[in-house]
Amino acid sequence: MTRISYKDSGVEIEEANRFIESIRPAAERTHRHEVLGGIGGFAGLFALPPGRFRAPVLVSSADGVGTKVKLALDLGRHRSIGIDLVAMTANDIVTVGAEPLFFLDYFSTGKLDAEVGKEVIEGIADGCTEAGCALLGGETAEIPGSYSKGEYDLAGFSVGVVERSAIVDGSKTTPGDAVIGLWSSGLHGNGYSLARKAIETKSIDLMAPREDLLGSSVGDALLEPTRIYVRSIHSLLAEVPIRLLAHIAGGGLAGNLIRRLPEQVGVILEPTSWEPPPIFELLSRDCISQQEQYAAFNMGIGMVVIVPTEDVDRSLNLLRAAGEKATLIGEVVKRTSGARVQIHGVLEDVAS
Repeated sequence: MTRISYKDSGVEIEEANRFIESIRPAAERTHRHEVLGGIGGFAGLFALPPGRFRAPVLVSSADGVGTKVKLALDLGRHRSIGIDLVAMTANDIVTVGAEPLFFLDYFSTGKLDAEVGKEVIEGIADGCTEAGCALLGGETAEIPGSYSKGEYDLAGFSVGVVERSAIVDGSKTTPGDAVIGLWSSGLHGNGYSLARKAIETKSIDLMAPREDLLGSSVGDALLEPTRIYVRSIHSLLAEVPIRLLAHIAGGGLAGNLIRRLPEQVGVILEPTSWEPPPIFELLSRDCISQQEQYAAFNMGIGMVVIVPTEDVDRSLNLLRAAGEKATLIGEVVKRTSGARVQIHGVLEDVAS
């Protein structure tokens, strides 16, 4: 009888063990003092600091990076995709006023390439450091036969905490409030299926430097990491009564604002008040309608903050001091005729 091994089936235990050891330094540089134990156990332990919260509420978010992974594979550049993975959930966590505490990743592939995996995890550690959370653990799964050679997929999970009395839920949003947009660094983690279709349709060279991208290539622009807004938003939360926060991801400005707005109010946005990164125009020119752009892409705004109108100047100053490009992009109005979000010249009536 022929004897077979786990390695014969496509899984190399020794390679996986070497990979775990290679990423240990990345996890350790995200350490927070609340973390108990180290990497490699069956479960991660995190102790909420005693006395810091009167009524702590745990907040969770799970997400992936979609077909942006395909682009990373095409270009052989994997570190930024790890930052994206953290950003998508950390930015969700902060929309309720929460502080991200720790992050878990799931890395799945047909055959583990330890160097590629390490590059991804280094990016995840970069993102965790920027968001202020610990890389508490994760799972690396080899699933032979489930992926083409070299392919992998990612999922990420963030857990945060917020004082119950400090939850930002949008319920206090009032007509007359000001809408501030925090600029994005590019497409972030959404719209890549449409972007890749545009690249294919227009036969765009991913590698060539371009004048209309200020010397960058299309590949550079598309792999620009998602901006993480955690520290900026918390610096604002400490000073200003924020009414509403919306992370602009899949669904664009209108789709994500609708998720948070109370039924009795709407928002009017003025798209000429900010300047989208040039990658949006390059992808969309002669190929994607304006309405489709705003439905699929963030169009240059990665996070929306709604504050009382008397706090606009102070909010803008605080956000800019924290390193953000922040602009007044609209106002909250009383809802009429079913309208929820209006974007002048683009969307004039978006219902829930």
